[in-house]
Amino acid sequence: MNATAIRSAIAAPADEVDNRAAYLGFAFAYVFGHGAALLSKSGLVVMPFWLPIGLLATGLVAGTVFAMTASSRAQRAASESRRRAEKLVGTAWVTGFAALALAVTGLSTVFDKPELQTVLWPAGSTIVVGLIYIAEGAIRGNALHYNLGTWLMLVAAATLFVPGAGFFGVLAVLGGAAYLLAAFLEPRRLASLAR
Repeated sequence: MNATAIRSAIAAPADEVDNRAAYLGFAFAYVFGHGAALLSKSGLVVMPFWLPIGLLATGLVAGTVFAMTASSRAQRAASESRRRAEKLVGTAWVTGFAALALAVTGLSTVFDKPELQTVLWPAGSTIVVGLIYIAEGAIRGNALHYNLGTWLMLVAAATLFVPGAGFFGVLAVLGGAAYLLAAFLEPRRLASLAR
């Protein structure tokens, strides 16, 4: 089978969002960003303080750009009601993270524990992402996206019970593996829609 046949075998309807590249970008962020934080904060590896956040940011930016590109491409072929629903969910990214910033800042300030931000930002961000994935999955009829969101949200909440650097290990392994699995399953989902 040549490359063109493979691409056409997993081509989805024009109004369908192809999340493969976005999932891989976010998998990089979780595995390498949170993984580096685990190694650094546990003292296993000495590294510059900026490296874990730099790796995390690189993956998050790449995943976000890929997700926005795929969503924009799909919206061009979508119905008016679907575009309206996508725009409403799109604003949830802004309001969700604005609310998270207020919550994290408020909790760390009220309890006078700025170190809380170290765990509240990654866990809270993953919960917000999970909730929005659930909404996107419902709007798009995409069970894979919906289930990924559910898993991320539950994992992020559970990480708050993990002490020390292990917190980052759970996010790296369970969050990163979920994104990798979703990237692996996405071509099957797209192929089933193309039939």
